[in-house]
Amino acid sequence: MTILDDVHTVVFFGDSITDAGRREDPDGLGHGYVRLLADQLHDLKVINAGIGGNRAVDLQARLDDDVLAYRPELVSIMVGINDTWRKFDRDDPTSTEAYETSYRDLLTRITSAGAQVIMLEPFVLPVTEEQGTIWRDDLDPKIESVRRLAAEFDEPLVPLDVALNQLVGDDGAAALAGDGVHPTDRGHAEIARLWLETAGA
Repeated sequence: MTILDDVHTVVFFGDSITDAGRREDPDGLGHGYVRLLADQLHDLKVINAGIGGNRAVDLQARLDDDVLAYRPELVSIMVGINDTWRKFDRDDPTSTEAYETSYRDLLTRITSAGAQVIMLEPFVLPVTEEQGTIWRDDLDPKIESVRRLAAEFDEPLVPLDVALNQLVGDDGAAALAGDGVHPTDRGHAEIARLWLETAGA
């Protein structure tokens, strides 16, 4: 048994990392990890519901229309980096407690609708000193929240932050995410690979 058994529709829900230009793509999939997964998951209806800049509270607001309306059996969620980033570029922070409250609401509503969830850690691949220090200090507790929620709801977790940072070698973090956040082609390929591993595909 894998999480993909009896799944007909999967919705990928998140921010720009998931979005990856999907609204300019005639197929609606974008050019990132969701398209790579759609190419692998031939028998499934794959929907990309990512919107650049979204935070967890934004996902809360559009869950019904953009996700549950499709009656998916599986919802993939990756959100959190903007909950950290906005603190530093707009002085608009999201506390770990508020982030966790929003994320718990998402999980409660999705599972109550009868769908499974696969959760992806938010991540940063530091290419600046700030990303490796003050960003990390803000993001790490949010990642811990995601891990706690995965255990609480007994849903699979893709350990993106850990796994991607372990892949940073001689080429440096920018080889995986040029600005430390938005994946390169290689970064998207690694996310897709890790997702499939966790899903048991």
